[in-house]
Amino acid sequence: MKTLTNLPFWLVLLVVAALASAPIVMGNVTMREDFFFILMLVILASSINIIMGYTGYVSFGHIVFFGIGGYIAFYLMQTFQAHFVLAALVGGGVASLIAFLMGSAVLRLRGAYFALATIGINEAFRSFVSNFEPFGGSIGMFFNFSVYDAYGGAKNAGQFAYYAMVALVLATIAASFLVKKSKFGLGLMAIREDQDAAQVLGINPARMKVITYTISAFFPAVAGAIFFFKNGIIEPGPAFELHRSIEALVMVMLGGFGTVTGPIFGAVVYERLRGFLITNPTLSQAHLVIAGALLLIIVLFVPAGLIGWLRQRFTAVRRYLE
Repeated sequence: MKTLTNLPFWLVLLVVAALASAPIVMGNVTMREDFFFILMLVILASSINIIMGYTGYVSFGHIVFFGIGGYIAFYLMQTFQAHFVLAALVGGGVASLIAFLMGSAVLRLRGAYFALATIGINEAFRSFVSNFEPFGGSIGMFFNFSVYDAYGGAKNAGQFAYYAMVALVLATIAASFLVKKSKFGLGLMAIREDQDAAQVLGINPARMKVITYTISAFFPAVAGAIFFFKNGIIEPGPAFELHRSIEALVMVMLGGFGTVTGPIFGAVVYERLRGFLITNPTLSQAHLVIAGALLLIIVLFVPAGLIGWLRQRFTAVRRYLE
């Protein structure tokens, strides 16, 4: 496959893998915890970019798959003592199946109607889970520490979760790259530019959008499984936190939607900015307001995002910043 011999493809993966390995090489637990969260945000931003950046469909409620994957995996591990890897993959598969079924309906909508529908879906799932007793209702579920014995104890389980998040972020970036550089991806971008014209040219927008939505649901679902496995507790609020989706959209727009490296760059920059704001006594309560203002500035003045701006201004970097 031509994409697999593409220099930027391997360059991006090698850089991310090298940076992600730094906490392990240095034995720095604090850095590992910081990187764990950043890698999770990269996955959320990149997965939203697969549907938003390539088709132009803005999903405000994409975090619903994070929660679905987390709950399914947690339930399997707690109730049936399923291995974490198997439970996470099943959680991702269930989320993708739900995305396929929902996408067949909601992807018929366009623009603001689709965006509002995704918010409604997220809130509906949060309400359902809050009243679903097998999932612990509004209290949620938590692990007995004996669950971690199969992984060498809680400390080793935390390290294992980090390795899993690194593997998942590399898989997410690779999937985003492969979709973009494929014939399928060209069809998606044609839909993004003019769906009606794309249909005239023989593209099936309905089928392609559903497939893309299904793909984009898998990665946040597995990320949710990893995140809550590490935490040892899952509740409806954190699992279906709507502002997390909005933050992921800001990351995509900040870095550059429709690019592979944009969501990565946007997630890192936004998390560093967010970390500064929430630890600042004066600005700690205003980080979401600042995120909204940042999104407005990007849309008005740098609509292509930082990576898009670099690609436009410096032609030499286009080869390396996809």
